[in-house]
Amino acid sequence: MEIIKGDLNFLLDTLEKQQAAVEEDQVEAQVKAILKEVQINGDEAVRRYTETFDKIKLTNFKLSEAEIETAYQNTAPNLLRALEAAKENIESFHLKQKQTGFIDAEKTGVIRGQLVLPIETVGIYVPGGTARYPSSVLMNAIPAKIAGVKRIVMVTPADPAGLPDSLLAAAKIAGVDEVYQIGGAQAIAALAYGTKSIPKVDKIVGPGNIYVATAKKILFGQVAIDMIAGPSEVVVLADEQANPAYIAADLLAQAEHDVLARAILISTSEKVAIEVDAALEQQLKTLPRAAIARQALANHGALIVVEDETTQFALMNEIAPEHLEIQLVDPMSHLNQVKHAGSVFLGAYASEPLGDYLAGPNHVLPTSGTARFFSPLGVEDFIKRTAFLSYTKEALAKEKDAVMDLAIEEGLDAHARAIQVRFEALD
Repeated sequence: MEIIKGDLNFLLDTLEKQQAAVEEDQVEAQVKAILKEVQINGDEAVRRYTETFDKIKLTNFKLSEAEIETAYQNTAPNLLRALEAAKENIESFHLKQKQTGFIDAEKTGVIRGQLVLPIETVGIYVPGGTARYPSSVLMNAIPAKIAGVKRIVMVTPADPAGLPDSLLAAAKIAGVDEVYQIGGAQAIAALAYGTKSIPKVDKIVGPGNIYVATAKKILFGQVAIDMIAGPSEVVVLADEQANPAYIAADLLAQAEHDVLARAILISTSEKVAIEVDAALEQQLKTLPRAAIARQALANHGALIVVEDETTQFALMNEIAPEHLEIQLVDPMSHLNQVKHAGSVFLGAYASEPLGDYLAGPNHVLPTSGTARFFSPLGVEDFIKRTAFLSYTKEALAKEKDAVMDLAIEEGLDAHARAIQVRFEALD
């Protein structure tokens, strides 16, 4: 890979030109047609699109409890142990996010408060395509369970060879209530509108391809969503002490996801950048998904050398990466320089795959710079807050004039009268 140097503006311009060029208008038109068809024709449209895109004719969308149990029993013991270990860590982390309501009764005659209530029905989307992700089942479903969601509905693209046992085992372990073998924009439409066979949900979470992301974007308002997820990405910050082999391995861990993945090194050491480039070539020789990784690195990867740490963090914060690795001396001391990142991995031994699978923080993260305003998926994504208040007549009497003055200022006389009528007998 070419090593890139320059000032901050040049580097930002170079990275922007690397971004995937996608015919968004064309994709949106295709997705809108799919959504409309599913809204009108329901199961029939879902079945037809599944046959067209996934090359499988489905009699039933929903998998039975017996099928899920059989898959669980067929899953290798070591994988079951790994899934259970991941579940334990994901639960322990997300339990700390659980919120409670409050009651405020500080003023005489006034009670205010907030209820924290779970969303009742949630759909989780688990991607298919070139890889399957049982870890995504855990990351989506476990926070929902902790929040108290009553019905968790999982959708994932059908496969002519059948869904992997580990995927269904993860659904059982995570407490998913229903599994449907449908994917793509048609699955998002089915969850948003509901069909005869597939339940309508209140919120859809989980990453997917551009068609899934576009469907979620269009249907937002009809149904709640978590975020608009794009291709996976990592930025590694390194100094002269960093290990090039570790960095190369972590860059490839992202690049192997798909050809649109972004893997970027920002280093203050040109020597480290050169050694990382050599390590990438060496490790690619034995990587099963080398073709995907090579294309991702060629089109969306970068080895960047900057003059100082200030530029290093300024560039990273402008990128606002999904995953950020800080492989610098005393990495914890740099945490306060992070403004925009989905998840941060500190030090040489906090490799990003730990976050993907086992450590506990969620791996459903904002991408494509949206870490500036989106957060990782968490328990708070599966709750809603409802405020409540109670006033005695005496308490209202103290506030009535201020309420009426504000209502009249806004030209809303009925608002003012709704307060006034309660005191007309006294006046």
